[in-house]
Amino acid sequence: MAFYDMDLFQNTDTVNRLLARYGVKFGIYKNNVFHEQLFPFDAIPRIIEANEFDYLERGLKQRVRALNMFLKDIYTEKKIVKDGVVPEDFIFATSGYMAECEGVCPVKDIASHISGIDLVQGKDKEWYILEDNLRVPSGASYPMIARQLCRMSSPKTFRENHIEDNRNYAELLKKTMDYVNTGGLNVILTPGRFNSAYFEHSYLSEQIGATLAIGQDLVVEDDVLYFKDYSGKKERVGAVYRRISDDYLDPMNFNAESLIGVPHIYDVFRKGNVALLNAPGNGVADDKGIYYFVPKMIKYYLGEEPILKNAPTYLPFYDEDMQYVLEHFDNLVLKDVAEAGGYGVVFGNSMTKQQKADFISMLKAEPRRFIAQEVIDFLDIDVMCDGEIVPRKADLRAFVLMADEPMVWKSGLTQFTRNPDSFIVNSSQGGGFKDTWVLSH
Repeated sequence: MAFYDMDLFQNTDTVNRLLARYGVKFGIYKNNVFHEQLFPFDAIPRIIEANEFDYLERGLKQRVRALNMFLKDIYTEKKIVKDGVVPEDFIFATSGYMAECEGVCPVKDIASHISGIDLVQGKDKEWYILEDNLRVPSGASYPMIARQLCRMSSPKTFRENHIEDNRNYAELLKKTMDYVNTGGLNVILTPGRFNSAYFEHSYLSEQIGATLAIGQDLVVEDDVLYFKDYSGKKERVGAVYRRISDDYLDPMNFNAESLIGVPHIYDVFRKGNVALLNAPGNGVADDKGIYYFVPKMIKYYLGEEPILKNAPTYLPFYDEDMQYVLEHFDNLVLKDVAEAGGYGVVFGNSMTKQQKADFISMLKAEPRRFIAQEVIDFLDIDVMCDGEIVPRKADLRAFVLMADEPMVWKSGLTQFTRNPDSFIVNSSQGGGFKDTWVLSH
C-alpha cells in the first residue's frame, strides 16, 4: 500500500531541521575520529496492515520466548547442547559467550528485556528474520520523535487515518524496568555524549522518568548499587538499562581498562540486588552463527513450529554447507559473525577473481567465522529523493520488550538505503529512516 500526504511532504524539510535541532543525529567513529551526522528522515511512511502485524507479533513473541529460554539454559544446565541440538563449538567459540556468566540467573530469569529483531519483506511478500539484536539494540527513539514532529506538522493526517499510536513505547519500557526492579531508581546508564546513540539515551530517560547516569554517577557499597548526585546524596538503584557493552560494563569483572563502566556492578547483579537490562552474556544468542539454530530452539524449548522464517542460511562449519557455499558462491552474501552495523558483509558476485580466491582461502581456514545466506530480493518501498519518488531497499527493526510476557511495540524502525544499488540499509552506512505505521483494526 502506498501513501502520499502533501502536508507531510511539504513539511519534510521542516521535520528534518527540527530533528537536527533536537540532536537527532547518529554518531560514528571512523579512523579513530568521531563524526556526528544527521539521520535523514523520509516522510513516506512504511504501512503495515493490522492483520499482517498480528502475524508478525505472534512470530516475534515466540522467537523472543525461545531466545530467553536458550540464554537461561546455556549458562546453567546446557540441555540444548547435551541433547545435540546446538554444537558445543557454536557456544564457547562465539565472542558473545561470557564464562563469567556461568551459573548466574538474572532477576526473574529474563535475560533479553529489550530485543531488536531485524526483518525484511521479500518480493514474495514473506517476512524473513535477518538477525536478532539482544545486547544493546538501539533505534526506538527515532520513530518516536519523528511521529511526534509529524503530528505537529500535519495533525490532519493522524486524525484521518487509523494508525496505532506509537507513543506507548515509553510505557512499555517503564513496565519492563519496573517488573524486574529490585527496589530503587530506574537508571539509564550511558557511556556519555560521544556515544553514537546518546540522543536516544537522554530522550528515553526523559520519556520514562528514569535517571540518566554515566559510570561515575554510580557506586557500589555493601553489594548495593547507588546513584550519587552532584551534592553527594545517594539513592539506591533497582534497575539499570545499560547502554554500555559487556566488555566495558565493569572494569573489576570484565575489561580492566574500561573508564565508562561501574566497578563491581556485576557483583551486585550476580547477587540479585539489581537488574541489568539487557543481561550480560546475551551476545551468545545474537551471534550470526547461533542465528542459524533459532528455529531449532523454538521447536526444542516450545514444542512449536517457527512462525517467522530465517533467511536461508548455511554454516561453512559443516562440510555439506561448505560444499554448497563453494558451489554457489556468486549467488550468496557472506557475513562475518563478529561484525555488526552492515560491516563485514560481502556479496559473492561483487568480488574480483583474486578477491574471491583470497576470501575462499580465509573461509576454509576459519569456517566458524562466517555464515552464508541466499540474497533475499527485498520488497522495494517508496522514498522521496530530490523531489522524486523512487524505490529503495529497506528493513524493519521490531522491538520486543519482556515483562511478565513479551510485548511487541506497534511501530518500529524502518531503515532504507539511499543508494539505488545497495542492499545495506544501516545508518552507519549512510541510510535514512522513516516512520512505520501499523494500521489499527
